[in-house]
Amino acid sequence: MIGKRLARLATVGAVAAAMITVSALPASANSDKIIYLPGGKGYMKFHDDGDVFEVCDTKADGHGVTGTLLRFNRLTADRVTVLVVTDGGDSGCNKKGYDIGNFYTYNMTVSWNGGGDEIWSDSFNE
Repeated sequence: MIGKRLARLATVGAVAAAMITVSALPASANSDKIIYLPGGKGYMKFHDDGDVFEVCDTKADGHGVTGTLLRFNRLTADRVTVLVVTDGGDSGCNKKGYDIGNFYTYNMTVSWNGGGDEIWSDSFNE
């Protein structure tokens, strides 16, 4: 009887320790997100490692690319632009950091500054 109780306690302890270990791990090894403009005009990418947003103008057409990060509050239903990153007219991409949390839901949008549609990402958070 005592042996069964000890075995049960050991099992419960091992399960609890495993749950603590798993909860301390990151949600995903790679949670990067990327959205592309049609026609190879550019993209916006979220680098989960460091919470960095990158916008790239990939077509030398005289127009740049603008990426925005929108924060959605599920409790109040408010959507607020929290970050804007533009790129164009120079070599390389432009980057800015913004700390993403769990309380809000976020969407990225990317648009070509010559007109046309705005491309939206799926909603995400950490």
